[in-house]
Order: sequence, then C-alpha cells, then structure tokens
Amino acid sequence: MNRSVKVSVAGCQLAVRTSAKSAYLRELAEFVTSKVEEARRSGRTVTTQSVALLAAMNIADELYQLRESQRQLKRQVRVKSQRILRYLDQATHENSGSS
Repeated sequence: MNRSVKVSVAGCQLAVRTSAKSAYLRELAEFVTSKVEEARRSGRTVTTQSVALLAAMNIADELYQLRESQRQLKRQVRVKSQRILRYLDQATHENSGSS
C-alpha cells in the first residue's frame, strides 16, 4: 500500500509516495544528501542544479561500476561451477566404469 513519506534531501523537504519502509527512505535520503554535499565540496559547481546533477552522475557511476562487478562475479561463478560439474561428471563416470 502506497503512502506519503516525508524526507529531507540536501535541505529540501520531499513527500514521496511509496510502499517502502520509512527507515529505508530516510536512509536513501541521507545517502543522496551525502553525495550532494560531496559534490558541493568539490568546488567545481556553483548552482544547486549543477551540484545535484554532479551528485546524480556520481551515484550513477557507482551503480554502473557495481553492476559491472556483479556481471564479472557471475561470470566467474558460472565458469567455476562448470569446472566443478565437469569434475564431478568425470569422477562419476570413472567410478561407474571401475565397478
């Protein structure tokens, strides 16, 4: 069930319609606020919009890097799983042939 949850993001009050828990939304708001502050401290931007966009770009970069890491990890797990299955298959055939 969607309800309105009020959070503060970088000093702006927002009412968000969501089914997520309030604590989760507050955690997200704190995360975004920290990214906005990080962008603001970089000193490269002057407008609020520029700071927000830079923070969004930084968050997107983190997301894309994590997705790539996840893809690589899945590939590694798949390769290792296939090796294990081949090993077990060979061991099963060897044991069934020696009986």
